[in-house]
Amino acid sequence: MQQKKEDEAERKRNMYLLKKQLHHLKEMRGSGTELISVYMPSGAQVHATSNKLKEEAGQASNIKSKGTRKSVMDALERIIHHLKTYGHNAPESGIAIFCGNVSDNPSKTDIQLFTIFPPEPLKIQTYRCDSKFFLEPLEQMLDIKDSYGLVVLDGRECTIALLRGTNIKILQRLNSTAHAKIRKGGQSAARYARLIEESIEYYYKRIGEAMDRYFVNTVKGVIIGGPGPAKHDFAKMKPYNYQIKVLGVLDTGYTDEHGLREVMAQSSKIIENQQAIVEKEIIDKFIKEVVSGGLATYGEANVRKALESKQASTLLISEGLAWKRYHVKIDDEEKYMNLRAGEQLPKVDAHGRKIIVLSEHDLQDNLIELADASGTKIEMVSTETSEGAQFFQSFYGIGAFLRYK
Repeated sequence: MQQKKEDEAERKRNMYLLKKQLHHLKEMRGSGTELISVYMPSGAQVHATSNKLKEEAGQASNIKSKGTRKSVMDALERIIHHLKTYGHNAPESGIAIFCGNVSDNPSKTDIQLFTIFPPEPLKIQTYRCDSKFFLEPLEQMLDIKDSYGLVVLDGRECTIALLRGTNIKILQRLNSTAHAKIRKGGQSAARYARLIEESIEYYYKRIGEAMDRYFVNTVKGVIIGGPGPAKHDFAKMKPYNYQIKVLGVLDTGYTDEHGLREVMAQSSKIIENQQAIVEKEIIDKFIKEVVSGGLATYGEANVRKALESKQASTLLISEGLAWKRYHVKIDDEEKYMNLRAGEQLPKVDAHGRKIIVLSEHDLQDNLIELADASGTKIEMVSTETSEGAQFFQSFYGIGAFLRYK
């Protein structure tokens, strides 16, 4: 269970980092069709992609605009050279490479290359040259939520499936003959009723065994649906592993793909509540520790100190935090200054002394790097829930659980 929580925290963090990378790439524009996007799924052959790009370089020599032609050919050459670092095949989850002239000054060329190793396996292999980077396949990953189990059943049949985002994957279908209208001659009504009851129980146990096989430690929860009373009887019997959490029981008209779609359409509120519950538990625990003077702290200075001393066990950081951290020099003194993203750093301080910028970093990235260096777990907190909004507004979006006081 602990490993599952750690994997979930890592997934959330990777999605957050992907969101930031895409936001950065989305702002870039080429003066012509000179921004190149290359997608390679897991196992794709590197030499085949290189050969394709060499063909594109040959065709690029026909581009009329001299500036665009040079930018495209330079970008292709850089990607081809970069691909040599990946051996024979693309990495496990695939790779997305973006390269081109991103200079906003028409008189200058600035060829930059960006590489993204996606948190979810890529399913597309493509090449695109345009005035902007082709980001849609990666943006779709941001919409992929946690996995949930779906079970739709009645007294005769059952369909078990996995829900991830808007994608439903059917895992198994089960049938029961418990309610077949067949009765052997000479059999008492009471015995016939017991046989049916035993058959139903066996049918439910088979469903429970299938749920154990597919859903234990793999999904956030299970939603059960179906027409009639069978779904309620099954949920009451609970013939599945105690670790499986049933989030809701819903009415549907079908027990096949149509029934699964009905459950998905009705389950959005249940899933939203479940995601909010997880965040609520984290923030409630954090607030309780802060108020009681326990093992928690907040604010950039206190959290940074806890990370540097390895006192922090978990870093909590809001997705809404948008600050820049500047390392500056004023006369002979070096210091750090934080400003909201978009605010301009003054050229002189209150005493008229010149401010020289030595370096600048995104404050979120800086704290995450510090947490990585100190072996501290990281929890990304959204601003979409009331608890997440409270954390951002009341605690500046930065907090930490401590190992000791």
